[in-house]
Amino acid sequence: MSHNGVVPCRRPLPTIQDLRAGYAVPMLYLASRSPRRSELLARLGRPFQTLELDVAEVRAPAESPRDYVRRVASDKARAGLLQVLPHDAGAVVLGSDTEVVLGERVFGKPVDADDAAGMLRALSGRTHQVMTAVVLASAGGLSIDVVVSEVCFAELDAATVAAYVATGEPFGKAGAYAIQGEAERFITHLAGSYSGVMGLPLYQTDRLLAAAGLASPLDAATEPAVHV
Repeated sequence: MSHNGVVPCRRPLPTIQDLRAGYAVPMLYLASRSPRRSELLARLGRPFQTLELDVAEVRAPAESPRDYVRRVASDKARAGLLQVLPHDAGAVVLGSDTEVVLGERVFGKPVDADDAAGMLRALSGRTHQVMTAVVLASAGGLSIDVVVSEVCFAELDAATVAAYVATGEPFGKAGAYAIQGEAERFITHLAGSYSGVMGLPLYQTDRLLAAAGLASPLDAATEPAVHV
């Protein structure tokens, strides 16, 4: 009892989990082995599980770069869905693919140091595109978005290229560079999505997830006001 004789209410405020109780919320799965993509998706605040998949990434002879990145991301999402549907009929699987594109040339991940150096020399002093496709797959079908960013590299001399390759950072990265790493100092201009160049465009991914019924914590935080 308080000093004025009024008994305070000690009933706790409802949590977001309490307010969402009784609503079927799909489980999200990430069809990717990329630690970078997993880290980016975690920033959106939805719980998810990561799937271990091996999906071929081979561009067809007449396939445009945009069609290629869409297809690979879709293949990843579909493969993940086939893996989880037997035990989770309401699953939502996110597949994504990022490619560095110069003209009609698609730069994948370098196979060795010479390949990495060759990619960097080709990008030096030029503007290239980074295409990232995001695909959500569920029993109801696919939702797809492709985000294209333009990245301009400074002129890189041979010593700079060699020193960067020696760091090991180019390996496992499309185009042989990581914008979030030491290669950030090579970039003179970026138009588009920084997170998309890293591997997952957060704004577009957030919108796709919300449309699929996976509300963000920021959206859910408004629910108490609605239920007052």
